[in-house]
Amino acid sequence: MTTTSFSGRSYAGTEPAPEFPAGLDWLNVEAPLALADLHGKVVVLDFWTYGCINCIHIIPDLKQLEEEYPDELVVIGVHSAKFENEGETENIRQVVQRYDIGHPVVNDRGFEVWRQWGAQAWPTVVVVDPAGNVVGGHSGEGVYEVVEPVVASLVAEFDARGVLDRSPVEVSLEGADRPQSVLSYPGKVLADPVGGRLFVADTEHHRIVIADLATGEVLDVAGLGEQGYSQGAFESATFDQPQGMALSGDGSTLYVADVGNHAVRSLDLEGRTVGTLAGTGLQSPVYPPAAGPIPDVFLSSPWDLALDGTDLYVAMAGSHQIWRIDLAAGAAEPFAGSGAEGVDNGARLAASLAQPSGLAVVGDRVVFADSESSSIRFAVIAAGGASGLLAGSDRDLFDFGDLDGVGADARFQHPLGVAWDGEWVYIADTYNSKIKRIDPATGETVTVAGGDQGWQDGADPRFFEPGGIDVAGGLLYVADTNNHAVRVLDLETGRADTLVLFGIERFESDGVPVVLLDGMRAAPGPGTVTVDVVLPAGYKVNDIAPFSMEWTVEGEAVVLGPEADASIVEPSFPLVVKADFSTGQATLTADLTIYYCTDDADGLCFFDQVRLEAPVTVDSGAGTGVTLRHEVAAPEL
Repeated sequence: MTTTSFSGRSYAGTEPAPEFPAGLDWLNVEAPLALADLHGKVVVLDFWTYGCINCIHIIPDLKQLEEEYPDELVVIGVHSAKFENEGETENIRQVVQRYDIGHPVVNDRGFEVWRQWGAQAWPTVVVVDPAGNVVGGHSGEGVYEVVEPVVASLVAEFDARGVLDRSPVEVSLEGADRPQSVLSYPGKVLADPVGGRLFVADTEHHRIVIADLATGEVLDVAGLGEQGYSQGAFESATFDQPQGMALSGDGSTLYVADVGNHAVRSLDLEGRTVGTLAGTGLQSPVYPPAAGPIPDVFLSSPWDLALDGTDLYVAMAGSHQIWRIDLAAGAAEPFAGSGAEGVDNGARLAASLAQPSGLAVVGDRVVFADSESSSIRFAVIAAGGASGLLAGSDRDLFDFGDLDGVGADARFQHPLGVAWDGEWVYIADTYNSKIKRIDPATGETVTVAGGDQGWQDGADPRFFEPGGIDVAGGLLYVADTNNHAVRVLDLETGRADTLVLFGIERFESDGVPVVLLDGMRAAPGPGTVTVDVVLPAGYKVNDIAPFSMEWTVEGEAVVLGPEADASIVEPSFPLVVKADFSTGQATLTADLTIYYCTDDADGLCFFDQVRLEAPVTVDSGAGTGVTLRHEVAAPEL
């Protein structure tokens, strides 16, 4: 089937839209949708695949359309996977949550819908009018500017006919009941062995977490935790899907690739402020972006950073280039890649790259993960240098796999992370959920850790689409993206353990859920206040991160003992606090922070914050104490 382009004043179509095939997996809805049931609404089909940067770029356009036409428009994502890993429904479910996609998505893993509609490129959008006819289509970015006038015209036309349906389409969002975790889809990590710090791009929380490299105690947090683009103090500044980071030589400034804001941010770690080094907060209006002075130069989805002296290299995924920011001169320019997507090597600026998303300076070369070509490539730094292949295929954008070997005989699947320890180049082979190692002299690739995607610590670890890595002191730190965790791989023993991050509650906002308990009674005199936390079946209290409780008492009828405020490692519930009761009334408020993990994997951990409020009446005839009980909801894994 061929769709027409948008043109003219009237957008009413004449070709009936084909129905969705039966038997496909649907996300964000309780049951499969049928186009016949959507008559009366404008429908936009978005053909996408989740590793495609152009598909990611149009997510804000689709959200804007949905916000402007909440009752008249239905967007349906048709996920037609490029990579084998992208075809798995569970992996698409993770991405739907990662990018906060709120519309229905169908897994078109066999390209049935793709062929029915004649799609030929990612992304492609097609509009169906309220009568169920195809109006036209558009391939590429710039969706809002093209589609919005079409939607507006269709809404006006069919509203005038009296056949527009404004009844809501029920959605059931994936992960809506997922409990709070310290990290949410962390994309990159950066180890600072000199300062004893670990920087984590807490990507879906839109913030940077700074932790003790050895213990995991959270030392600071940069970012409000809300999607946005603002400067200022750590507590109020905002990011949008931050990824790669680089640390200045003196350890005082952290540079962050702020992907969704198309900017490189600068964090003053001593003054605790966030600024912008380069970028405007908007994607470059020209393609590819043009060189210019910082900070006002336009960028396009910078994904990773590497610092070499005063040169900051940027993996510019959105324009298929590597850029270089000269910190001393205050200027930014392309370093490698013409802007064309491809696998052609040669002179640096004439080469065609394919969504570079991770990089490291390795001697006289910048080595980068060329994600869409599933290869590891390099660009020689010296003037007049060329690009080349270190490992993986250079045949085309669809030659991927999972194979150890030398140079072009090795295969990867959408790798995202690169790290260099002075001897080996380590790779986060993301879609294979593996960590691999390359000899930079020979290109020989071997698998270091990982296998089937999942979660497992120990000598045979499993990861779930790890996106970023860094190495220090014989340890490889892994941003295990879909496991919402940082894993630490001992490169000598091959054992992986999870770095449990704790203490984040000190930097959280006041949005703690409040549970109002039923009124309680106690008798005057010495007694107890008991706290009973009940974990879901299959979970236990974390044995590293401490449980904490802080108390506030309104009224004079209850006086708690000095041991009430406590931080306890491996608490055994119920916990008992001594109290004195006197006739009258009081309100007990307990702020609890509970870290808990699965029974069979200590690292798969979550934390629960809750404020329990209990009104207490003290009079004769009651018991000698009261109990505050909190049941932690089972995580939706």
